[in-house]
Amino acid sequence: MLNIRPISDLRNHFSEVEREVNGKDKPIIFTVNGRASMVTLSFDKFSKMAHLDYIERALDEADAYARDHPETLMHEDVFSKIKVKMNG
Repeated sequence: MLNIRPISDLRNHFSEVEREVNGKDKPIIFTVNGRASMVTLSFDKFSKMAHLDYIERALDEADAYARDHPETLMHEDVFSKIKVKMNG
């Protein structure tokens, strides 16, 4: 269930809001004049989201590279090149 609160709660009940965000690990949506204005979430939740976004962007880049470079390599070729680099 969404947790929606007026923006005044952020000022008037900050400690409670902080405990709720960190304790339940769920975001709180704050409203101004009944309309969504901002969202707060725990730093852990933010870090996870940022990490997932990084992974998604990296996979998108890999897909674009594969699309633009249609040649394929056999895994034996790739791993033998890696072994040569690792072993000097």
